[in-house]
Amino acid sequence: MPVIIQGDSKGTPVVISEDLGYKYPEGLDLRPDSPLHAKIVSEVVSRASESYAVMSNRHSQWADVDKTLTCYIDTDSAEEAVKAQDKRKPVSIVIPYSFATMETIITYLMMAFLDDPIFKYEGAGPEDVLKGILLEKAVDMQMRKAKAGLALHTMFRDNLAYGFGAIAPYWARDWAYRSESVEVPRWFGFGKPRYDRVQRRVIKYEGNKLLNVDPYNFLPDPNVPIHDIQRGEWLGWVRRSNLVNLLDEEKSSDGAVFNARYMNGGTTYRSIYAPSTDRGTKFGIHTNNSGGYSTTPVDLLYMYINLVPASWGLGKSQYPEKWLFCVAGDQYLIQAQPLGLDHNMYPICVAASEYDGYTVGAISRMEVVGGLQNILDWLVNSHIANVRKAINDMIIVDPYMVNINDLKDPKPGKLVRLRRSAWGRGGVDQFVKQLAITDITQGHIKDVSIIAELMQQVSAATDTVQGFMRKTSERITATENQNTRVSALSRLAKIAKIVSMQAMYDLGYMVASHTQQLMNEEIFVNLTGEWRNTLLNSYPGADRIRITPSEIMVNYDVIMKDGSISTPDYLQSWVDVFKIIAENPILMQRFDIINVFKQYAKLTGVKDIDRFELPQMRASVGADENVLREAEKGNLIPMGGAVQ
Repeated sequence: MPVIIQGDSKGTPVVISEDLGYKYPEGLDLRPDSPLHAKIVSEVVSRASESYAVMSNRHSQWADVDKTLTCYIDTDSAEEAVKAQDKRKPVSIVIPYSFATMETIITYLMMAFLDDPIFKYEGAGPEDVLKGILLEKAVDMQMRKAKAGLALHTMFRDNLAYGFGAIAPYWARDWAYRSESVEVPRWFGFGKPRYDRVQRRVIKYEGNKLLNVDPYNFLPDPNVPIHDIQRGEWLGWVRRSNLVNLLDEEKSSDGAVFNARYMNGGTTYRSIYAPSTDRGTKFGIHTNNSGGYSTTPVDLLYMYINLVPASWGLGKSQYPEKWLFCVAGDQYLIQAQPLGLDHNMYPICVAASEYDGYTVGAISRMEVVGGLQNILDWLVNSHIANVRKAINDMIIVDPYMVNINDLKDPKPGKLVRLRRSAWGRGGVDQFVKQLAITDITQGHIKDVSIIAELMQQVSAATDTVQGFMRKTSERITATENQNTRVSALSRLAKIAKIVSMQAMYDLGYMVASHTQQLMNEEIFVNLTGEWRNTLLNSYPGADRIRITPSEIMVNYDVIMKDGSISTPDYLQSWVDVFKIIAENPILMQRFDIINVFKQYAKLTGVKDIDRFELPQMRASVGADENVLREAEKGNLIPMGGAVQ
């Protein structure tokens, strides 16, 4: 193989002088010096450039949001001097009202979606009921082990802060080692058994995991709206890693990751599409450090492209296929393979609750209240500056008549001496005089409450939703408080419903499809939750059941959550429904009062009500002589007790 010289992201030449013997997917020639390698890298990077040119226009607004949410304001030289003299003195700050607003909405979204199980399924036909339940149990176990709630929290936060939150489900196999005792062979079968402890490499976890995509590093097709990314020709993002992790991924990927050994451990491989952010400015901590002796950062540009293989030199097909590519440091192609997923979608979901339906960018709820937040900060900070100025003595003094050093002494009980020329002249107030102080900002604090109320009205995070009673001189009636709370929750439920339709439904469909297609290991799940009694009918006497890949192959539907949460008035409605049914014989014949009670119990927070249900008795009719004969044998016992 000839020596190839290529430039990395910093322009430093990288010499490739040997063939490392990689076997590439699909029989392709993807060595770093091959024409196909150069073509693919060029196509991927050009699409990333096109997307970055559009998405980067939003980065400055996002940076302002980051500063607001981290309560950070750049101090000027005067304020830095104030803090240098006395750290206790207040300077300009961000009033964390936007932060409180965002936390309120995120709390609602987590209550609406993170109730176990996060994703619910049902079989498409009557014959698929049991397999649909098993699929739901398998996915639920994966979501708990993968800590999916943390990734969903980040998606909700990104949606509110930046206008959209992107999340990518992927199939993972985590490897670990298990120690086992192995008997050592004995000579000619004599002697006591002896055991040695050996380590065996095993799969620690197999299942779905959720990867959050940083909005700063998200590279969608700018020709489609943000809520409809599945219609785009491509979709990509940048993730920061390091060379050691990349080599480990290559080792465990069974050939899916390649070319990592061509990368020089002493070089930093950066992508121009991974911008820095101001998230850590307040604390001086950033995750995107510049690298150094202890680490070799590598930026990985992932991109899904819907392409015609024949046009790219990747095959003979004349029809589009979805492929995955990964380029390290804008230079090395380390992944190239057709997706081949059963759901035939880009495995990325986007929540953009403030979308307009047309543009690739969406204004965030934090940006909507950003102007009001700036006014709020200015009102408070100007008042602080005025008070800081007022509490310092502002004095006019004649330095020819007063010892200025005595006057500058900050200690209480000071003695100020007059100069000799002022002795005996009286009228000390002629030489020293305090300036009159007028606080023109004293009304600012009152204005703060007005601005805060406007922010609540815009964001729907009202006092009652945040857990505070509305401040008023009049007595608040229960009906008024309930109506106000319901109205605010309805606006939050609208956000949740949009997120459910945009991201949660597709995410639930993808993780179930991945499980059906890619699951190889059997798993064991506990018989708890909503389907306990149903499963006990099929697996009598079992506390845990085994689920094999073949048992979850079923046509399924994702049950979409409507985004509502239980409120006291909502729970009271269920109590009233239960009472009406229980007291009306006609309704008792038409409605299942047991399931009505179960629904009420689950809404109150009892998550495992089925565990307390008594087993149902099955009755059958038999001939009298057969019943007596079985009773004499002890096979039948009268309901009143044992046969005497």
